[in-house]
Amino acid sequence: MTTSLSTAQGRLDLSRPACMGIINLTPDSFYDGASLGAGNAGGFSVDLDKALRRAEIMLAEGARLLDVGGESTRPGAGRVSPQEEMDRVLPVVEALVERLDVIVSVDTSTPQVMLAAAAAGAGMINDVRALRRSGAVEAAAGTQMAVCLMHMRGEPGTMQEQPEYADVVAEVADFLRERAAAAVAAGVDPEGIVVDPGFGFGKTSAHNFTLLRELRRFAEIGYPLMAGVSRKSMIGAATGRLPEQRLTGSIAATALALHGGALIVRSHDVAATMDAIGVHSSLLGDR
Repeated sequence: MTTSLSTAQGRLDLSRPACMGIINLTPDSFYDGASLGAGNAGGFSVDLDKALRRAEIMLAEGARLLDVGGESTRPGAGRVSPQEEMDRVLPVVEALVERLDVIVSVDTSTPQVMLAAAAAGAGMINDVRALRRSGAVEAAAGTQMAVCLMHMRGEPGTMQEQPEYADVVAEVADFLRERAAAAVAAGVDPEGIVVDPGFGFGKTSAHNFTLLRELRRFAEIGYPLMAGVSRKSMIGAATGRLPEQRLTGSIAATALALHGGALIVRSHDVAATMDAIGVHSSLLGDR
């Protein structure tokens, strides 16, 4: 498996795992999206200064990617129009690309947003629907952006309604292989593909911990593996804590994901995640 990732902003060295900091630009994130918004007569709007300050802090703490999202994908979330998503995301993407030396990822499934983000200078697409929306795989292939393909069963509005699998590990792994093959066939650079088993997306807590326990099987698919466990409901199920109380549990799960082969970890808490990466790298003899 390659130890680097080709993005539209250059290659990302993955010989040491990388932290992806989360920049939520939604009013209804399960954890922290509203803190980057401001109320006005028209409703929610993104506070660009707050978003930039958050990004600067995350970069100083060690993030090598920043994931900017304008459509909530929490359980029960509704869909946002492409124009509203672009209105939220593009000013932040443009400012990050212009002002900071960091790879900017856009958390979107919408082809129009992918193309606009590419034009704004973003380096990566992070798609919870694995390029399954109409026109998405063609849009991604028309850019030089890296693509993270994530597994999700159903849609955010309904995905947690009694999800069932005969073999969750095998089914998720087969899905990721199929979507990676479809992306490559459409023209996406195979050196720019990342896979993500999608913790919390159409899975019970038991499914999530089975995936975490067997994570090495996804690292063996042949593409860099991303894991996003930060403050999710699986941490709450294990600890009984609310999202704002889940830092310790999140870092424990992140350490396990790193041990399972994750090369990118998506996190709300960059400094603590970098400590986990440092401990893991020292364990492997990479100081």
